[in-house]
Amino acid sequence: MQPLKNKTSVQSRAYRLLKPGEISEVTLEHKIRDGEIVVQPSMGSICHADLRYFTGQRRPEALAKKLPMALIHEGIGTVVESTSPDIQMGQRVIIVPNLPGYLLRNISPQVCCPACQKGLGENYCHYGKFLGSGFDGIAQSHLVLPAACTIPIPDEVPDEIAVLAELCSVSYQAASRIADRLPASRVAVFGDGPVGYLTAAVLHHVFGVTKDRLHVFGAIPEKLEQFQFASRALVQEYDFTHSASFDIAVECTGGRFSESAINQAIDIISPGGALLLMGVTEERVPMNTRDILEKGLLVIGSSRSSYSDYHPLISAMKDIGFQTTLRRLLPDQNVTIRTSEDFAAVMKEAAEHRGWKKTVLNFQW
Repeated sequence: MQPLKNKTSVQSRAYRLLKPGEISEVTLEHKIRDGEIVVQPSMGSICHADLRYFTGQRRPEALAKKLPMALIHEGIGTVVESTSPDIQMGQRVIIVPNLPGYLLRNISPQVCCPACQKGLGENYCHYGKFLGSGFDGIAQSHLVLPAACTIPIPDEVPDEIAVLAELCSVSYQAASRIADRLPASRVAVFGDGPVGYLTAAVLHHVFGVTKDRLHVFGAIPEKLEQFQFASRALVQEYDFTHSASFDIAVECTGGRFSESAINQAIDIISPGGALLLMGVTEERVPMNTRDILEKGLLVIGSSRSSYSDYHPLISAMKDIGFQTTLRRLLPDQNVTIRTSEDFAAVMKEAAEHRGWKKTVLNFQW
């Protein structure tokens, strides 16, 4: 692989969403600064967040603010230029979409913003950017990223497993918020979609929550059957009013099911327990605050992740058992993307036929 001839900037072919349903290829110019890495994306996967933009299911003011932009924030790529001694040309890397403002501005966290000064994390940085959310994402031929936001992929981790790292990292950060409670806790996960599946998988394989202490609630038998590493129950058949209690509940449903999942979780959490909210919805969700108060529940919201979450996660991904669990979420065949028309077609297909497995893209530039 030859280095780029012009090391101060690079042109990128980007598949930009101009408005809901309309994608066009444009050429972007990215500057390259010291300590930054140029990555050519090789594989990505479609998230429900991408589909909400593509189908126009975000609020009009959000669409007006964030478009046009290239979608996709889950992906990996190959380093084609590096100004960092820690990252080598030709390396496979995970692309971290959450770009802290202090790295983008080349300053220390202590002088970046009030959130960074308080150590609240990259999710709350006033100057941070997130790929595919108001900032051009992975659906382009070249990305310029801070070195810390490119995570080398070990040889033991194949591409199709590594591409799931971003979504797994969100689950990892969420679980980290309650890590001190996990060794002796009974944990309930609400949601049988990809977020619920990967959250339960991370709890089991990374944090060691055993099958007898991990219970997943879902609505579709075929999806729920995939959770072989956990106890399982259908929400429509389960008696939440006379349930055994759980120490922790994690809500991963989002959308119109958030209200029922959150309130069912509140029903079964024991006093002093924790409720972790991960599902995304555009609407406000009524919650049983009386029982939250009477039980003294800790309620935590968790969204996205930080580059520091990837290192322990990618190490855990070397485990064959973890890889076997993750492969259940992979499609039988990936989709090859060569043009903006290819990309628009797969986005339309994914929006119209929302299956349980991920849609994985092979970019050929």
